[in-house]
Amino acid sequence: MGDAGEGLVDAESRLAERMEEREQEKRKAKQAVASGDPERNRQLESTRLARTEMQRQLELTTHAARKQQLGNAIAELDRRITELSKPK
Repeated sequence: MGDAGEGLVDAESRLAERMEEREQEKRKAKQAVASGDPERNRQLESTRLARTEMQRQLELTTHAARKQQLGNAIAELDRRITELSKPK
């Protein structure tokens, strides 16, 4: 019974971390919207969402080649996020 409880606590902590990350992303998005180009902000938000999805897939996949593909895709998305986040 103790193992099940540990798993539940672990799942709850991961959920809390994800919720905190989402709140931070929302705050960043609101700041970007208030100061900048709406199209650029849309691209940035879209890229962040794509990165979140790729990260989720990476955590679930077991095939080494797919992990490599996803790792490369995440690196490219990180590069784009950095580029889009720079003030113009």
